[in-house]
Amino acid sequence: MATRVRDLLREALALPVEERADVAAQLLASLDDGSEDPSAVEAAWAAEIEQRARRVLAGGPAGTSWKDVRARAESNLRES
Repeated sequence: MATRVRDLLREALALPVEERADVAAQLLASLDDGSEDPSAVEAAWAAEIEQRARRVLAGGPAGTSWKDVRARAESNLRES
């Protein structure tokens, strides 16, 4: 990750939660160039949700908690 990006990420993570959510939403919206078929995207999300639900219901891992993901991200930022 480039220094500029790392610095920007540190600044963004220091924002209050509502402002971080706004920044995240705007960044995600900027990635949508309109080339994807909305019904295909919806179908892909539905398939992913079903796959994750089946895995959990079958006794598989539920995934990583937000607390753990955030701690790992913060640790990575400190190491950079």
